[in-house]
Amino acid sequence: MAVIPASNGTHPHPPIARTPFFHYNNIDIIHGGINLHHWEPLCPGGLSFVCDDALFRPGTDSFLLGSFPRLRPGLRVCDLGSGTGLLGLLLLQRQRQLSVTGVELLPEAVQLAEQAAARNGLTDRLTFCQGDLRDIRALLPAGGFDLAVCNPPYYPAGSGRLPEAEALRAARSETGCTLEDVCAAAAYLLRWGGSFCLVHKPERLADLCCALRARGLEPKRLRLVCRRAGDAPSLLLLEARRGGRPGLDIAAPLCLEDGAGRPTAELDAIYFRTKETDP
Repeated sequence: MAVIPASNGTHPHPPIARTPFFHYNNIDIIHGGINLHHWEPLCPGGLSFVCDDALFRPGTDSFLLGSFPRLRPGLRVCDLGSGTGLLGLLLLQRQRQLSVTGVELLPEAVQLAEQAAARNGLTDRLTFCQGDLRDIRALLPAGGFDLAVCNPPYYPAGSGRLPEAEALRAARSETGCTLEDVCAAAAYLLRWGGSFCLVHKPERLADLCCALRARGLEPKRLRLVCRRAGDAPSLLLLEARRGGRPGLDIAAPLCLEDGAGRPTAELDAIYFRTKETDP
């Protein structure tokens, strides 16, 4: 998972890093011990999200993906592999007039996501469906969404060393669902002309485009993410459209740091260090 550059001192609260930042008054106490999930605000006065190190650790990739879709009021959004609900909250922090449905396999993650919806007063527009996205036809209706989003596993099954925890292993590697499974679910859910936005690794770009096109999802907008200008990209953001015509717009790279190692203005906006939300 990508790492967030250090704060330039203007961030209203410490950024998420490799080691979680705890507020003791926000830590839940369970069975007399400290549970490893805690709550953090996206920005002062903004929505709160839950961190659980045993399930899904929030990373730069989720925040980047949350900033990528073109949002407008009234969009029906499906978050495939929604975890504890962070991506849906990021979208709703930007545009409150959305209807977001998350699909998540792990019951414990769904429980935390539903707590996050209730904590933020969003139960009318942020809901979750527990189930396997490979069985999407049994979970949700076809063509019922304008936008699908996904932060999928990056690596093919059998490649590299995997975490011991099942949830972290499934989040990293295609041991549970493949890129083709994710694209098939998105194609089923989207109306004609609907968009699918996801984040992935640059070395999987060819695989990604093939999987999308095989399901009638045409790649339309690509943005590479690099640490500094001139660096090789470490992530990509891609939008595909169901039934779209061929033609890919490649935007200028998104740089996370300037030459001095400080977060760029764009990254500050992505982390809500500058206010660009539409409550």
